[in-house]
Amino acid sequence: QIQLVESGGGSVQAGGSLMLSCKYSGDIYSSYCLGWFRQAPGKEREGVAVIDIDDKTAYADSVKGRFTISRDTAKNDLQLQMNGLKSEDTAMYYCGVSGYCFRKPDPLRAAEFGYWGQGTQVTVSS
Repeated sequence: QIQLVESGGGSVQAGGSLMLSCKYSGDIYSSYCLGWFRQAPGKEREGVAVIDIDDKTAYADSVKGRFTISRDTAKNDLQLQMNGLKSEDTAMYYCGVSGYCFRKPDPLRAAEFGYWGQGTQVTVSS
């Protein structure tokens, strides 16, 4: 059974940085995509960044140039480095797993992902 555990969230001022971590375990097949998503109160879950088995990445336009997704397969760890944080980045952040996400029209579509963790809260004050 696949399990995901997010950590690293916190409260920072605008312009600050945070690094999120997602430890994953279980039977994740070779053609997987891992991704970071976020959900603010009253809003739908949205894709932030995804990475596949070949380290191909995709980012939401709102975070390009500020966030970087990476993974350490030896440690089963997915990370999201977030720099230049803005108040609009405030949300609960989740990691998820999908298969062949870059074969889909929108690799960042949250509905294509599953096995969500409990999330980690990021709060950015202006």
